[in-house]
Amino acid sequence: MRVIRKAFLFCFVLIFIINILVPKGALCITIQEEEEMSREVMKVIIKHYEVINDSLIVNYINQLGQKIVLSLPPQPFEYHFYLIKNDEYNAFATPAGHVFVNSGLMEAMENEEELAGILSHEIAHVVCRHISQQIDRAQKIGIATLAGIAAGILLGVGGSAAAANAITMGSAAAGQSVQLSYSREDEFQADQIGLVCLTKAGYNGEGLLTMLKKLWSRRWFGPDQIPTYLTTHPATEERMANIDTWLEQNKKIEAHIDAYNFSRVHTRLVAVYGDKSVALRKFKAAVEKHPEDPLAQYGYGLILARTGDRKDAIDHLKRALVKNAFDPYMLKDLGQIYFLDGQYREALNILENSASISSNDPEVFFYLGRAQMELGRLHEAAVTFEELIEKNDDYPQALYSLGETYGKLGRLDEAHYCLGVYYKKKHDVKNAAFHLKRALELMQDPDKREKIEKMLKEIHGKKKPS
Repeated sequence: MRVIRKAFLFCFVLIFIINILVPKGALCITIQEEEEMSREVMKVIIKHYEVINDSLIVNYINQLGQKIVLSLPPQPFEYHFYLIKNDEYNAFATPAGHVFVNSGLMEAMENEEELAGILSHEIAHVVCRHISQQIDRAQKIGIATLAGIAAGILLGVGGSAAAANAITMGSAAAGQSVQLSYSREDEFQADQIGLVCLTKAGYNGEGLLTMLKKLWSRRWFGPDQIPTYLTTHPATEERMANIDTWLEQNKKIEAHIDAYNFSRVHTRLVAVYGDKSVALRKFKAAVEKHPEDPLAQYGYGLILARTGDRKDAIDHLKRALVKNAFDPYMLKDLGQIYFLDGQYREALNILENSASISSNDPEVFFYLGRAQMELGRLHEAAVTFEELIEKNDDYPQALYSLGETYGKLGRLDEAHYCLGVYYKKKHDVKNAAFHLKRALELMQDPDKREKIEKMLKEIHGKKKPS
């Protein structure tokens, strides 16, 4: 009987999990169709919004997101996490696992629990394929049109989200319309799954509740100030009550989180991408009140560099490094400021130290290569840029600098080739064609010649040059 009861319990739990993680109607469109839709949505988002490409911030958000994803059963697609430079309080997920958080919302966060709470909720929307279900109901509308409408809604229509509204209206200009939005049931289900994922990932779930309270409190600021998140994620009051009940009924685990990682990322976000005057006041006050705090010194150094005061910025970053001598990101920032201030030898020494600690940060090697160039160490610079491009093929600035380096070394075939590829990536057809044609005239390498001919054909739509 004990075996039977165990078997029955196992089946019951399995059925429950399947019903939660694979809800009815969730498998309406195929994974391939969902990925196609996601690519179109991504094009719209990247066209209209600035996605922050900062190694410290992006690496942190992705590591946290992947930690939560690991609590799920095997997924049909990879998850990717992004930060959009936008003051609106918003977060959203596209079909096929692309999760976005606005910088304004992240600035309002105080700890990793809150960010984890928001990410887990958006991950749950992807798991349940909530947007995909809505898309399936409107298949008569073209994929590109749907992508524009979905992007507009996800980014937030209404309030002060004028750009998102323009995207949506533009996509529906032909008179087509579709309702793509989360229902109350979608929100409750995403909260339920998100909370389970959070606890499995080592969080206690309170971060989601505290963020919802912050968002809800801002509804009194006026109709133009209502957070976009509240317009795209309904039933906030009921959600808070349900989450609060869930937290009371489930044992709160002791979350063991390294607070420094979030604080360092948050400091950089505010100092480098936030409002200049606000950041300057914030970190000046922090340094005056807590001069021993390395992150206060770090933030003040970053905002001083941003306002052009590099001498004082260097001084404050050095103070930050007193307690964090081996922090590769702080070293990189100090090296970059030295470089921009024309102190190339100091920049080289600092960047070499940073590179020896963190071998995967492209910005370290980019500025290291530029410092080597300025000091006349061209062969070393070429090797640095070559290795950078090999590891990060989508880093156009390195292509340009490598082209410059090859030119100074007299390797004009390779110089024109790099510059041609650089301008092609930048969609500068005129300059790309010029440099690729010159590269073809000079290049002896048959593989490179074939690549150049292919690129020229793509640019001009012609047969291979003779």
